[in-house]
Amino acid sequence: MTKEENEKRLERLKAIVSNLPNKPGSYQYYDESGTIIYVGKAKNLKNRVSSYFHKEVDRFKTKVLVSKIHDITYTVVNTEEDALLLENSLIKKYKPRYNILLKDGKTYPSICVTNEYFPRIFKTRTINRKWGSYYGPYSHVGSMYAILDLIKKLYRPRTCHFPITREGIEQGKYKPCLEYHIHNCGAPCIAKQSYEDYQECIAQAREILKGNTRELQRSIYARMMKLAEEMRFEEAEVLKQRYMALDTFCAKSEVVSHTITNVDVFTITDDANTAYVNYMHVTNGSINQAQTFEMKKKLNETAEEVLQLAIVQIRERMGSRSREVIVPFPLDIELDGITLTVPQRGDKRTLLELSEMNGKQYRFDRLKQAEKLNPEQKSVRLMKEIQDALKLPKMPYQIEMFDNSNISGTDAVAACVVFKKMKPSKKDYRKYIIKTVTGPDDYASMQEVVRRRYTRLRDEGQPLPDLIITDGGQGQMSVVREVVEGELKLDIPIAGLAKNDRHRTNELLYGVPPMVVGMKTDSELFRLLTHMQDEVHRFAITFHRDKRSKHALHSELDDIKGIGPKTKDTLLKELKTVKRIREAGIDDLATVIGKAKAKIVWQHFNNGGAEQAEEAQDAAQEEF
Repeated sequence: MTKEENEKRLERLKAIVSNLPNKPGSYQYYDESGTIIYVGKAKNLKNRVSSYFHKEVDRFKTKVLVSKIHDITYTVVNTEEDALLLENSLIKKYKPRYNILLKDGKTYPSICVTNEYFPRIFKTRTINRKWGSYYGPYSHVGSMYAILDLIKKLYRPRTCHFPITREGIEQGKYKPCLEYHIHNCGAPCIAKQSYEDYQECIAQAREILKGNTRELQRSIYARMMKLAEEMRFEEAEVLKQRYMALDTFCAKSEVVSHTITNVDVFTITDDANTAYVNYMHVTNGSINQAQTFEMKKKLNETAEEVLQLAIVQIRERMGSRSREVIVPFPLDIELDGITLTVPQRGDKRTLLELSEMNGKQYRFDRLKQAEKLNPEQKSVRLMKEIQDALKLPKMPYQIEMFDNSNISGTDAVAACVVFKKMKPSKKDYRKYIIKTVTGPDDYASMQEVVRRRYTRLRDEGQPLPDLIITDGGQGQMSVVREVVEGELKLDIPIAGLAKNDRHRTNELLYGVPPMVVGMKTDSELFRLLTHMQDEVHRFAITFHRDKRSKHALHSELDDIKGIGPKTKDTLLKELKTVKRIREAGIDDLATVIGKAKAKIVWQHFNNGGAEQAEEAQDAAQEEF
């Protein structure tokens, strides 16, 4: 791989990473041939995956892994524990090579049942199938210890490491240990517990480890209730703790249940031209396959038609033999020996919702990637969204917003901001000083500004906006419509952003009479509209504050032409007030600021003393 190709590869991978969600899940790395080389888990997908591509990464193994990555996929789950379980399922299925090469010793423990004459049950992090059967791994260590404790209390398996044999027992080679005396072991080594009874206990323990615990739970519960009826509450409490520990162990994540096995889940998320079909396969309570497929839609093709075709093609591609398929809505399709299920509640409904979440997230990521490569695409999408929401005849290329600002009618100003392609065009921003309105009349001020704005644009032949948005509700929209449509006879759509009782924008109004447009307040488009509103408010209030500051700090000395700020400060420093400056003689002023400037100041305050001023001017020239 050349340097240029490697840079392009890293740039493409970083673009994928930048669009990852800040949610828990499992991620998969693929090499050049499309083979999974690493499966990882993360509490925050974006933060975890991006850490591989930091420049400060100095671990050699990590650098080797990154150099082999050519593609990244991921599966979103709701909790970190679900991510752990999903990671283990994927590692078991695909056995990625770098999960071994980059192993850091932090593996999940399992429970081993040995193949000995009298089997032992214990936790281990080392897997060797020659020793016995393994159950797990367990992401929640507390649950693992709980089930080990439960098995110990229920069946009392031996914990010693002696190689016990039938011949040794017959010959009396063994002696009971402390575990027997404290009733933690039945002492099969000295035939206190028969071989058949011990094996039966181990068989029941295996069923618990497999998750087949319903009968056992019912038995424990019945015994617990019987002890309670007999007033043996201490013993009942012990069984209660065992029951709760068993229930905690058997509890699966929300996306899987041990009762759900060999099931396919399909969901679809579509737009105008593309459909995204998410596929998940669940076997024995765990997700071992999850992938989103992108399908190009034909003209007038419905989501149902696309999903029907996708189910057949994806099942054939993935080699699925599941007899049950979970779908989001009824389909007019019959598959031989396959049941289509549309769940309304329960674990299957939870699986369906998770599949939908992954499909929507995949679509969002693809859209973000495309918009980064082509920024204009985002603008077009947003303009199309507002066109569809307001039923406009064309996309709003140019949008203008107005706002007023004053304090009890004083220093009244207004502002107009212009957005082109949903981006601010600051060179087109305009400020207005209210000229014809007296007092705090926002409606009249809005009409004046709108009249001045669009009269000028019409007379100069400049392009008119495609949409006007008022900073206010029905009242502002009505007064603007009176000017635009009534006086100027212009055909420009008018919308309004209304605020609630907390002065927060919560509604987009449009039409005659104004009606609320159905739009989520947390959507990207609504956030952009509120940004426009904040921008025009900022622009107007800044202009108002500047004008008010100049008015409040204005001095008569500011009106004297030829006198700058330094001269003004010098006069005020020496003479203290404007009144004393006005009453001072020209000679006194000359002492402070010189004869030339003194003549200008004195002439300003003494218009009747022209002759004396001319003499002062001549005297000043003689000095030079």
